[in-house]
Parts: sequence; structure tokens; C-alpha cells
Amino acid sequence: MLVLVETRTTKWIAMRKLKLLCIGTFLGLLATSCYTEVILEDVFVEDTRINTDQILQSYDLWYVDINETEGGGEIPFMQRAFTISFKNGIFYANNNIAGIGKTGNGLGIPVGYYDAGGTILEVDHDVDGLWFLEVFVVNNNTLEVYDPRSDTSYFVNGYQRGNFDYDRLFYENIEFLLQEYQAWEKVAVSETGALNDFDDENFLQFYEGNQGTYFRSSIDAPGTSLNSLQWDYEGFYEVYDVQNDETLKTLTLDYDFMGNDYFELYVINDRTIELYHPDSGTVYEFQGRGYIEFLKSGTAQAAKKRVKTKNPTMNVVRKRK
Repeated sequence: MLVLVETRTTKWIAMRKLKLLCIGTFLGLLATSCYTEVILEDVFVEDTRINTDQILQSYDLWYVDINETEGGGEIPFMQRAFTISFKNGIFYANNNIAGIGKTGNGLGIPVGYYDAGGTILEVDHDVDGLWFLEVFVVNNNTLEVYDPRSDTSYFVNGYQRGNFDYDRLFYENIEFLLQEYQAWEKVAVSETGALNDFDDENFLQFYEGNQGTYFRSSIDAPGTSLNSLQWDYEGFYEVYDVQNDETLKTLTLDYDFMGNDYFELYVINDRTIELYHPDSGTVYEFQGRGYIEFLKSGTAQAAKKRVKTKNPTMNVVRKRK
């Protein structure tokens, strides 16, 4: 059942967002009745009320741009999701990067139910309970999802499954991908490149610790089972943005005995990464093993909450051609 409570939010927000809703002609506002057109993927909207369900279903996937969130509160299921989807009353979420595009035919896993009418979105989440949210059109493929209880807004970008921006997902959330596997196994090394200490490392693991982000490394033979791995070293790691290069990340591994080892980090797919070692000119390919599926909050494998991130920036030039 939809409940529309006329609060400060529904009055003030309607005025605050009027310029966003009135994408059609303002001349109609001067007539005897208020009449506004909003076009979003061939969805027609009358007055200042949004046909919310049509708009939500106009795209297969809504990417949650967590860095654009406004307000000090949170909507738990939005905070964990990379994408959300709305199909015929069922609410879906992709809480993992690995497997995205395949899990649930690309939509992710069903995590609850929804109903929509006017500007109100009612979500009955399997774990997080009942939420009454307000939805506003920002532009042709962007919506604002507003929680009046916490005065918090999430901004989501719409995509069809066939044109989803996977590169943006991977590179904006690279640390989540690194931590979605129990280990990364080295499966290939380039024929070119000088000998160096990292040649001996066959397994890497990335995880969150009390004081930051940590990695472990192992020289165990390729093919060693995950339960039998012996981690030979533990240290800090850090991922960096690269100035003026949005599709490149760099990675430093803090080895006490040889200082920081520096790599260019490339995502091949949701299970494969490449580390290019500029000092030696060697390319290493690693594949993820032991996929950690993040389900719903309250489970043993509850999804991690995403937070606004701003990686430190390196002013370097891409070395790998």
C-alpha cells in the first residue's frame, strides 16, 4: 500500500525540483492548469507527478553513483548496491562487481519488492524492511532517490544491459573487485621483462584491515588449493588515480625488504587483472579464485557498504603501450 505523507519534503522538494521536472514548455504554466512534459526514454509524465514505475522500468540497470550522494544518512540497500533494477514489482540489486552482467541475467539478485505511484517509491526490502522514498528526474538518464527521514539523496544513472558502462564500474570501484576473491593466482607472465623479486610471487590477497588496506603474498606453486596456501608476506597496499587518465589505476605494494613495488593496474574482466611492472617491463596476469558472493545484509556473506572514495592521485604517464 502506498502512503503519501504531506510533509516539508513533499512541499519543499517539489519546488526545489520544479526546474528539473519542467523539461517541457513553461508556457503551459501560464494557462488555467499546470501542465508539464517530461520525456525519459519515451515515458510521458503529466503535471508535476511522475509516473514513477514507468520511469524505473525504462532502464534495465540503475548504477548507484555513490560519490554523488548528498546528506548524512543512508539507505542501507542503496549503500551496498552497485546497480539496482525494478521489474514488475520485484526489486533487484548487484552487490558484487564480479559476476555483474551474468548474475540474474544481468539484473543481480532479487532483494525485495517495490510499488510506485506519483513520486513515491515504496521498497519492501527482505532485510532492511519498508522504505518510503521520493523519486525525481534529473535528466534523461539520471534520477534522484530521496529519503525524507534522513534527508539523504542517492543519484542513479540508467543503462540498458546492452550498453552498461562496465569500464566505469570497474575503475571507479577497483578496490571492491580486488577484495571479491579469496586470492588472485598468477596465470601468465610476459616473455619480455627483466628478472625481479616479484617474479616469485604466485598468489596475492587483498583485504580491509584495522589500519587500512592490506595485501598478502605467497610463493606457493601455481595450482595450490586455497586452503593449503601459506602466506609468506603481509603489508599495506594502495590504489591511486592517475592524473588526466581515467582508465588507468596504479597499485603500490609495500614490501619492507624491497620498498614499495609499483604497478600499472588494468582490469581485463571481472575475474582477470593485469599488473604491469614498469621497472622491469614485465606484465603479470592474475585470475581471481574463491569468489566471495555478497548477498543481503544480515547474512554470513553480507555485502560491504560502499562509501565515498577519493583515491590519492599520481602524476605519472602510462608506460605500457
